Amino acid sequence: MEQIIQDPGTLAMDAQAPAAEDPEPTATRRAASDAESSRASRGWWDRNADDYQREHGAFLGDDRFVWGPEGLDEAEAGLLGPADSLRGRRALEIGAGAAQCSRWLRARGADAVALDLSFRQLQHATRIGDGDGGDGAGPVGLVQADAGALPFADGAFDLACSAYGAMPFVAEPVVVLREVRRVLRPGGRFVFSVTHPIRWAFPDEPGPEGLSVASSYFDRTPYVEQDEQGEAVYVEHHRTIGDRVRDVVAGGFRLVDLVEPEWPDWNGQEWGGWSPLRGRLIPGTAIFVCERPA
Repeated sequence: MEQIIQDPGTLAMDAQAPAAEDPEPTATRRAASDAESSRASRGWWDRNADDYQREHGAFLGDDRFVWGPEGLDEAEAGLLGPADSLRGRRALEIGAGAAQCSRWLRARGADAVALDLSFRQLQHATRIGDGDGGDGAGPVGLVQADAGALPFADGAFDLACSAYGAMPFVAEPVVVLREVRRVLRPGGRFVFSVTHPIRWAFPDEPGPEGLSVASSYFDRTPYVEQDEQGEAVYVEHHRTIGDRVRDVVAGGFRLVDLVEPEWPDWNGQEWGGWSPLRGRLIPGTAIFVCERPA
């Protein structure tokens, strides 16, 4: 049974994160079940949360809502609705990491809950600080749970969001979508971002070598990193744009918008395979704006 963390203050950063895998895992393409994917994601993020927050924390900020490496900010995009409409609404962030997006929502008066599979990521949420921001909305709630089995009552939230959280890493996205639909009130909005599916046809490289098609866009075989015993330590699942749209519909949502952020002139950073060079030529992020029918 997943652990529900009700008091963020009980999470200490004293314990060291588990050591990184040694030797390096082997990358391959093979089938991976939902259970194997979930187990791999939990372990990978527990091991790598420290490095991730160290490397990307400055870009993500402590209370900024960023949809992806391009730097599209919710304050600018308004995909969840006008900022002044968030006050008093109950919001769920899925795959929250250190809860930066939830903290942004709280600052605008939302009652925010940040959910993540990784305990270590939630420890970073506490390290950054989740006390009352002085806006009367109270602290961000932290919950450790699997996105495919949300520990909340039906209709508990007004809106949900996920910025590169959960959806790229699950084998059965419709299960997650149906769970999100269940915990949303009628008319509630769910917005999630993922790696743009076209990127799967190109090498994951930020330079010129990442601009030539290397594999079939239609090959849906998961990307898996596995240890010497053949057990997955990292899994990412590919869905085409059409697959994602069908998943949204099968999950009981109406697709309101599909956003493909362009690379802005101000952003000179490289983040894995994302870079100004590639970002100005091919999309790197896809954002799906969905609503539960009233």
